[in-house]
Amino acid sequence: MRVQVSDRGVLQTLPHLLLWGIVFSGVLAVTGTVSGEDWPWFLGPRHTGESSETELQLDWSGGPPAMLWKQQIGTGYSAPSLLGDRLVVHHRKGAQEIISCRRRSTGEELWQYSYESAFEDPYGYNNGPRCSPVLTDKHCFTLGAEGMLCCVSLQDGSLVWKNDLKSSYQLPEWFFGMGCSPLLDGDRLIVLVGGQPNAGVVAFEAATGRVLWEAVGKQTWNGTETPEGETYSWTGEEMVVSYSSPVIAEIHGRRHLLCLVRQGLVSLDPQTGATNFSWWFRSRVHESVNAARPVVVGDQIFLSAAYQVGSALLKVEPDGRSVRKVWSDRGNMLAHWSTPIHVDGCVYGFSGRHENEGELRCVRLEDGGVQWSTSGFDGDLTNLRVNRANGKVVDSTTGEEIPYPFFGRGSLTRVGNRFIVLGERGTLAIVDVNRDRFVERGRFALDEIGNPAWVAPVVSNGHMYLRSENWLVCLDLQNTAKPVRKSAPEVDGK
Repeated sequence: MRVQVSDRGVLQTLPHLLLWGIVFSGVLAVTGTVSGEDWPWFLGPRHTGESSETELQLDWSGGPPAMLWKQQIGTGYSAPSLLGDRLVVHHRKGAQEIISCRRRSTGEELWQYSYESAFEDPYGYNNGPRCSPVLTDKHCFTLGAEGMLCCVSLQDGSLVWKNDLKSSYQLPEWFFGMGCSPLLDGDRLIVLVGGQPNAGVVAFEAATGRVLWEAVGKQTWNGTETPEGETYSWTGEEMVVSYSSPVIAEIHGRRHLLCLVRQGLVSLDPQTGATNFSWWFRSRVHESVNAARPVVVGDQIFLSAAYQVGSALLKVEPDGRSVRKVWSDRGNMLAHWSTPIHVDGCVYGFSGRHENEGELRCVRLEDGGVQWSTSGFDGDLTNLRVNRANGKVVDSTTGEEIPYPFFGRGSLTRVGNRFIVLGERGTLAIVDVNRDRFVERGRFALDEIGNPAWVAPVVSNGHMYLRSENWLVCLDLQNTAKPVRKSAPEVDGK
């Protein structure tokens, strides 16, 4: 099944289209078995973009969730992280990157630590941090867009240690700055540094910042046979890492640190940095990135990327030292930056390099076949117009402003049998986890969350946290507030 929109011409006057894991002991402060949990790092407690919370209001056909508070913040694309009563957001104002700790209940700032940053995005995107903070009961770890790695006290923001990676390592120019969130594994903080020639991945002692091991680079990829039948020769000027954050999984009794760097997938021993296996997976387009995290399902690893790459399913051999390809497909799912989510034999995620190509898709894990896809809208475009005064979309039949109809290259967070979908122009929707068809249960939009809305929703202890380039917003997922807009009924796409 496939939901398609063949003509979007009526909206040409809209704004221009825009360019599992190891849990550190003592980190989670869960208020019940599944009634509430913290979200202390990128993509949540299990590093998968999934929440195990229950008793949440996840049908918005009767009304959107209430806003509890909102706070203005600086620029960036990093999601907030939450632990106990603390929320930490990493953002930039002027020439400073700011690590800001706030009260979860109100957004009120408790402390901040800041440092100078001269990073400028070469493609015109904002110059703020891209990586989410990592929180423990004692420390907060952050990685800035220009490569400043910091450890500060979660209690008061005092500096414990820092490392200017740009000065410490030989780093080629990035496309969009540092974009891989660090990963905490016991007493090791693992960072995709991207240093030449063999410091693509570095493990630091979390308490002191001391380097424990370095790996990945020339020793990994020089002489590799590519799918095109070529032998790759290392030049010394490669961007070693890309924008996919590392993840740890146990497969066949062996712990694998999986890093999808620019050249492809590498499995390392997280304790020593020794290589288990590598597998080439990159675009032939120079201006391209790998950004979605590897998705581990049993002894299989699902990879996906845009830039004409597509996706692949690999199977790890029992010895843990090699993988074999189960299938690959250049057209079924091309995840640009949002990490897909696996549920019961299907992978759900956003596909498309550009906004007008963006679709939410459901793909079978076993063979890569597409079950369904949707742009987010399958209605009559002729009923829509643009309010020239504020740029909002209006339903001509009702005269009401409605959320932007297309998801674009959105993101999603899973809570039980529902997905919270955030479109890149700020449209929020509740969608069933359903392998057979696309079913939506209400949508809305907030003025504070506009284009580009590229940070996946964070769910923690009954609340949802959203971050835009200017605002940090907290919504209540335990109750609803006002009647739903008439333009956002349940949508059953076929």
